[in-house]
Amino acid sequence: QVQLVESGGDSVQAGGSLKLSCAASGSIFSINIMTWHRQAPGKQRESVATLTSGGSTNYADSVKGRFTISRDNAKNTVYLQMNSLKPEDTAVYYCNALLSVPGLGMRDLWGQGTQVTVSS
Repeated sequence: QVQLVESGGDSVQAGGSLKLSCAASGSIFSINIMTWHRQAPGKQRESVATLTSGGSTNYADSVKGRFTISRDNAKNTVYLQMNSLKPEDTAVYYCNALLSVPGLGMRDLWGQGTQVTVSS
């Protein structure tokens, strides 16, 4: 069974950094598109960063210049490096991937979420 497993969430002070990981467990051919989303209490979920298989990236205006999405194909893992964190970055972060899975075709999966808390 293919799953997305997230890690890296923590509590940090404003100005600090965190690196989130999202690993695809199980047998896959490829990660076609990976998006990190976040949802703060009382707010709608928003897309934060997207990385395509071709290497194109897209970022929400609120995180441009501070967050970087990257991937390690050998490990089937996508990362979100978050620098200069602000209290407004506090949220549950979710990874969402469109995967090519042997015998199943394309699958759209979500991770379980990881909490990021930034204190002022």
